[in-house]
Amino acid sequence: QVQLVESGGGLVQAGGSLRLSCAASGRTFSILNMGWFRQAPGKEREFASAISWSGGITYYADSVKGRFTISRDNAKNTVYLHMNSLKPEDTAVYYCAADTGVRVKTTPALYSYWGQGTQVTVSS
Repeated sequence: QVQLVESGGGLVQAGGSLRLSCAASGRTFSILNMGWFRQAPGKEREFASAISWSGGITYYADSVKGRFTISRDNAKNTVYLHMNSLKPEDTAVYYCAADTGVRVKTTPALYSYWGQGTQVTVSS
């Protein structure tokens, strides 16, 4: 089992920045591929970013590429999502997810473990 706890969400003006954190426990973090997903009201959960267990492979959705950066600190069992140049359309609940598979995945249904989410609201 893996427990994931997100933090760092909040209210920010358009153009601002936030850093989300996801702390993991319960299993060796360094072997987990990690992902960030988001879900806006009335919409399906969508992929934002993912990172391999080593940190050597990262993926981004086109909508966040160039603005968001995913990183991880295996010594702290934590993955981060640095969000810059935020837009109102980035408003959503952001979820951290973990997977034990070999490949880094971008499909929500393929992740085994999920956090409770943290709200990000970007005002115009």
